[in-house]
Amino acid sequence: MNGTSRDDILYGALSLEQPESGPRVTTDTILLAAYVRNTFVRRGKEASLLEMGCASGAIALILALRFPEIPTLRGMDIQGDLVAMARRNARRNGLHDRLSFMEGDIRRIREHFPPQSFRAVVMNPPYEEPGRGRPCASETAQTARQGGTCSIGDVADAAHYLLGSHGRLYLVFKAERASEVLTTLTSRKIEPKRLRFVHPKPGRRASVFLVDSIRGGRPGLVVEPPLFIEKEEGGYTEDFLRAYTKEGLSCPSR
Repeated sequence: MNGTSRDDILYGALSLEQPESGPRVTTDTILLAAYVRNTFVRRGKEASLLEMGCASGAIALILALRFPEIPTLRGMDIQGDLVAMARRNARRNGLHDRLSFMEGDIRRIREHFPPQSFRAVVMNPPYEEPGRGRPCASETAQTARQGGTCSIGDVADAAHYLLGSHGRLYLVFKAERASEVLTTLTSRKIEPKRLRFVHPKPGRRASVFLVDSIRGGRPGLVVEPPLFIEKEEGGYTEDFLRAYTKEGLSCPSR
């Protein structure tokens, strides 16, 4: 891995070391972390959450900060250098007592965890199929962005294995592949329940979407109002800016 930088996120609430050549925190990272609700925390049951493909640990760190009631948060990545970086980030931000990170391949998830180990799984998977998309500046970034080591089917299979009954899976993905993602989830008995498309601004097509799904859930999908990053007249929307706060985005449920 080449050089790294240290950057403040959430208006300085967290300090994050990350590779200069990627993968780095993006708008999609922040929006996914903000989309997660703590509804999987049930009275009398220990809540646990895993970030698959955690890279430098940004999402797990944000969720640990936002949800102190979750006692156990884990992160896993196939790249050992990123796992070591995530561990440093947890310690630097004083969250290492609730956060742990490990090296692992989601295609071999049964070697890493017992079945139904988590109440929630979160992931920002590689968006591109192998051989498609722009060339990456580093092999580290290539692994994070291309689906050569992690397909949507791999994500759904791993999530189904990891989640207990009615556990929740949170994903962000390219809007143009929404049909593929939703079909794959339902084929693994992970039912999409909330869906929100993200647009650069009004009048522009969606770039990505956020989805909240339940393992073994009943059919019934709520398509939430679109999230616009910029206003038509320019400047960021309140919805978008709220995602960058410690409290996160309050997503509508109707």
